[in-house]
Amino acid sequence: MPAMPSGAATVHEPAARRRSASSLRRPILGVVLTAALLASAPPGDASADPVRPAADTMSSRADILRSGKDRTLVRTTLGPIVGRDEGRSNGTYSWLGIPYAEPPVGDLRWRPPKPHRPWTGVRPAQRYGSGCAQPGRFFSPSPNGPFYDLAVRDGLRQPVGAEDCLTLNVFRPATSRRDLPVVFFVHGGSNVVGYSADPMYDGRELANRAQAVVVTANYRVGVFGWLDAEGLGGGDPLSASGNFGTLDLVEALRFVDRNAEKFGGDSDNISVMGQSAGAVNVWSLLVSPLARGMVDKAIPLSGGLSTRSVADARAYAGRVLRAVRSEHPAPDLSDIALLRSLPADDLVRVLVKHQLDATPAVIADGTVIPSDPYGVLASGVGRDVPVLAGNTLEEGKLFGSAIGAHKPTDYDRFTMQYLFDPERPGTLTTSDLLNDEYLPVDRPGGWNDAAAALTESVFTGINRNSLDALASSGNRSLYHYRFDWNQQPAPFDEVYGAVHAIDLPFVFRTFDRNVFSYAFSRQNRPGRLRLSDLMIASIRNFVHEGSPQHRGLGRTWDRWPTSLILDADDRNVHLGSTTDR
Repeated sequence: MPAMPSGAATVHEPAARRRSASSLRRPILGVVLTAALLASAPPGDASADPVRPAADTMSSRADILRSGKDRTLVRTTLGPIVGRDEGRSNGTYSWLGIPYAEPPVGDLRWRPPKPHRPWTGVRPAQRYGSGCAQPGRFFSPSPNGPFYDLAVRDGLRQPVGAEDCLTLNVFRPATSRRDLPVVFFVHGGSNVVGYSADPMYDGRELANRAQAVVVTANYRVGVFGWLDAEGLGGGDPLSASGNFGTLDLVEALRFVDRNAEKFGGDSDNISVMGQSAGAVNVWSLLVSPLARGMVDKAIPLSGGLSTRSVADARAYAGRVLRAVRSEHPAPDLSDIALLRSLPADDLVRVLVKHQLDATPAVIADGTVIPSDPYGVLASGVGRDVPVLAGNTLEEGKLFGSAIGAHKPTDYDRFTMQYLFDPERPGTLTTSDLLNDEYLPVDRPGGWNDAAAALTESVFTGINRNSLDALASSGNRSLYHYRFDWNQQPAPFDEVYGAVHAIDLPFVFRTFDRNVFSYAFSRQNRPGRLRLSDLMIASIRNFVHEGSPQHRGLGRTWDRWPTSLILDADDRNVHLGSTTDR
């Protein structure tokens, strides 16, 4: 096995030193941010404790430090870590649960992330960190920890995750190659739920096949990530912004920028990728002055530039406070002291009870996020950033509950999908999953039409607006795909089809147990694997060269406003194009 390209033998100068003093990687507001910030088990193994160890439990591992023989030993800017060597079985090295910021608990709740204090001993990085505190939904972690299992259904509408959650994970090929492109992935979940340990985001296959360093990060979500309450800032514009989840991502991205070379990556070639709310956050990072210069390429999937006003955020914070006081009267405490005094689980319970868990995010506060983000985008910010965006054809079919289309409760629907065997579909029918008013699905006004309206209003419209704004600035490196694959066994081909997020298992090549396991059968395996190979090859070329074009496509991937259609039957890939506006 080749030696691991870690920081064990060579100390590299920070990436920022390789850039001129006028580099955009040193934005004006960066001084403000810096001042404010200064004041793990293998994937899917639910039997092991996933929570990262405290600093005082770290092994000294002096023998490893002296010998440098552990291929996964990396000396980060915060301290040395040892990860997992899966070179023989999987062809990758991985580091899980790396803390990039102090736990945002106590007085650090609703404050900008504070860089994690350095450690001296070798820190094990072999277990995923906890998902962030959130109300349980389909894409939340299990109550048992950062796992996907049947217990996820038992956490629906219950507090799951933990506030001590600001960790990230790194995956790279088990080779000695250096200067690999970096893919920084931001999970979705409406900016309310989600976690980096979701098995769909396992970065090993993508890292190996794309020959890239893949990073997946946790960030504060829901009310912990976005809250603009009166008096919260205390004179600090970053705290007053309410954009704590965005600030977490900026800090995680800064850690990646500073440490990319330690993992064999190129800090001058960081592609920020995200899906759904993660894509919203990608666009937010693109316009935020705090992340300026750290986004070299962007891959926003199923999401566009979307913000909420300060007035909306303030009104929401007022409703939260009134709900909290109704459940936890505390006349001797100020509003902020009361909010900070509640355990995270109690706060989540209040929000769920009062139907306040859908947090306004991202907030156009004028400091972290510009007051006119579309104006900033059109003005030329991001003109030189290549963008590979995507949508699925039937995004809206994931959100039938919002319009009363899904017949079972979320608890029962999760159970049906989790237990469904795609090799033995049984007797489950479309009418078991959809209410009669939406049947048959292809009639005028039926499920297909209703879902198409959701797709346009929530996803494709805003994605179109975002790409058009960037195109108007002079960006000529814009690409878009439409994902049409719908080869699931019946009845899921009709109920979900090319649904929101189903392209992610193709992007990461994660077809094992996850929320879409019902879709992947032996019958459709040849076609979907070929489609996955083609998509990863396009991502590989994009992160290396700035274009998704590669010989395997057998055709030209035209620039936006043309979209490449990605599809496959049970055996073969089918490509097309559209300029539908």
